[in-house]
Amino acid sequence: MDIFELTFTLSQRFSIIATVAFIISRMHALGRVLSRKPSNKDKIILALVFGGLGVLGTFGAVHINGALANSRVVGVMVAGLLGGPFVGAGAGLIAGIHRYFIGGFTAFSCGLAAVVEGLLGGIIYKYWKKGFIPWHVAWLAGFVGEIVQMIIILTFSTPFSEALELVKFIAIPMITVNSTGVAIFMLIIKSAVEHQERVAAMQARATLNITNLILPRLRQGLSEYSATEIAKNILNSLGVAAVAITDNKKILAHVGIGSDHHHSGHTLLTQATINAINTGEIQIANKKEEIGCSSPKCKLSSAVIVPLKKRNETIGTLKLYHERENSITSVDLEVARGLAHIFSTQLEIVELETLARLKTEAELKSLQAQIHPHFIFNALNTIISLIRIDPNKAKNLLINLATFLRYSLKKEREISLKEELSYVEAYLSIEQARYRDKLTVNYCIDTAVDLNTPLPPFTIQPLVENSIKHGLKSKLEGGEILISIYDENENTVISVEDNGIGLNNEHKTEKKSTGLGLYLVNERLRRFYGNESTLNIESYPRLGTKITFKIPKRFVYHDVFSYSS
Repeated sequence: MDIFELTFTLSQRFSIIATVAFIISRMHALGRVLSRKPSNKDKIILALVFGGLGVLGTFGAVHINGALANSRVVGVMVAGLLGGPFVGAGAGLIAGIHRYFIGGFTAFSCGLAAVVEGLLGGIIYKYWKKGFIPWHVAWLAGFVGEIVQMIIILTFSTPFSEALELVKFIAIPMITVNSTGVAIFMLIIKSAVEHQERVAAMQARATLNITNLILPRLRQGLSEYSATEIAKNILNSLGVAAVAITDNKKILAHVGIGSDHHHSGHTLLTQATINAINTGEIQIANKKEEIGCSSPKCKLSSAVIVPLKKRNETIGTLKLYHERENSITSVDLEVARGLAHIFSTQLEIVELETLARLKTEAELKSLQAQIHPHFIFNALNTIISLIRIDPNKAKNLLINLATFLRYSLKKEREISLKEELSYVEAYLSIEQARYRDKLTVNYCIDTAVDLNTPLPPFTIQPLVENSIKHGLKSKLEGGEILISIYDENENTVISVEDNGIGLNNEHKTEKKSTGLGLYLVNERLRRFYGNESTLNIESYPRLGTKITFKIPKRFVYHDVFSYSS
């Protein structure tokens, strides 16, 4: 055998290693190693795998005068380049020990060279700070590693004359083939990893696009209407044959192929769906029979069925269908799993928001129940006292009382700023009649303010009532209230200021401090607009209190926060 034939033979043997490289590229442990977050278990697994690859390279060796021309270096060098010194040395030790026990006058030197080459690859990994090691660096590492092996053979093998003749014969073929093999191995790994990253990116992009489309519908909860709209969005985004959504008893929506017999409101038709609901586990049907549709005309032949859960309880399923058998891809599976998770999370959020809304409504009704008896009693006493001495004023107060009661019983989710101010004016007209000269009210409203700005009802009045009740009522000489409204960038700013006795500096928006009204307004603002719009309270003993909040001009209400009875 001449040098050319040896080179050709070693190249043929490398095809086996290339196949193994593809298989290794699918390992989860390799992914964690490449992200430089491997566990000790991952390192041990890869050392064993690549050590085995080194052993395989020895088995595929060509016998040359009592020695072995082989591709062992590919496995151990790549182990170091991918996993670092520990993985490289471990793989080299496994392959080296195996080579030593095969025997021959180069047994020790070749075994030692395997460990050294694995360490060399690990050192390059440790000091390479630019991410994945490129193919040309891998080729150079293999080239240097094989030269080192030749030097070790010449140094430790005896007799030297035979070692020299061996190196002259095998050096060029092994250096050429094995350095190229290391480079190709790294290219295969890189290609496989990049493919996985592309698949992951496709999954993420598809899931994100669909999420943006379906979240507004999910906020309404799962009904036949919302489920149908969601299923249409998923169908258009993924290009599958059909999409279905069910609860645990019936079909909520089915769009695409099969919609002629998979009708909304119909009881569940497929056995695979029933299995997913009963077990709470993903079902993959690769054949028509595995779907188990009761209609013999059904054209759907493969499906992935993912349970929808709320607090670990299965409440329905999301199903992606294909017309052909065995068509469920990893993308379909991961997208379906991701969407199911989004469904489950959003439905739980909707439930929590609904509970929060009901709690707010209950507190608001409680507040109204507290206000009405005392306020109406005081208002009627004031009106009675005016009937004889000032009938017209008594009449106007009755009209204002009716206005106040009408607004306080409103069930709208929002009213305009103009309506809220009318409500406040009606309330204050009655209070001014009670306190007479002890209560002065002034308004400072910027002409640039849009009085059609929407806000939750019962927002400003509790602040005004707080000023009277906690700021001015106990002040013998009475005082003044200033209601200011002005524009500030993208917000409408509203403030209620008095010159009363001031509030306690601690816990100003807690129930125990100022009563339910101020606390409730603060909580409602936080739930509607976020923390940026909560009450800002400035209060000083004997100087007064100023309460300010902001209403975003472009805010859009969500139904889950709406005030309704």
